[in-house]
Amino acid sequence: MAISKKVEELTALIEPATRACAVDLWGVEFFQQGKHSVLRVYIDRETEEGISVEDCTEVSRQVGAILDVEDPIAGEYTLEVSSPGWDRMLFKPSQYQRYVGEEVNLRLTAPVAGRRRWRGVVEAVDDVQVTLQAEGQSVVLPFISIDKANVVSKF
Repeated sequence: MAISKKVEELTALIEPATRACAVDLWGVEFFQQGKHSVLRVYIDRETEEGISVEDCTEVSRQVGAILDVEDPIAGEYTLEVSSPGWDRMLFKPSQYQRYVGEEVNLRLTAPVAGRRRWRGVVEAVDDVQVTLQAEGQSVVLPFISIDKANVVSKF
């Protein structure tokens, strides 16, 4: 997964705050939009109750305080904190591992087998690639080529 230096920097600043709030940092997205940017922080917890509004509020306070002190984002920005939701984005190989046997949507930065968009069932995962069962074939997709990935929701 192509992660920008800015997202790496923000993740390093944010992760201690999420640990202090007893939640896991699921992922970080940063969108620079002219003078105004958006920082999305996804948090999760491996328990039945999951993430509450109170968890999001507490993480928002903690992360906001760190960002105020460190000031890593130039200009105005909006901080959003939420759970990853049903169609959760996947950021790290370990997250893909949790969804072996589940269906995912992937968008790539460069085509593999002539396509940039793939939908299939996660067959295998290692540190550098994910193997999908898609349209009757196994397709190996390197993480470095994945721009965005989501779990397909089942209702």
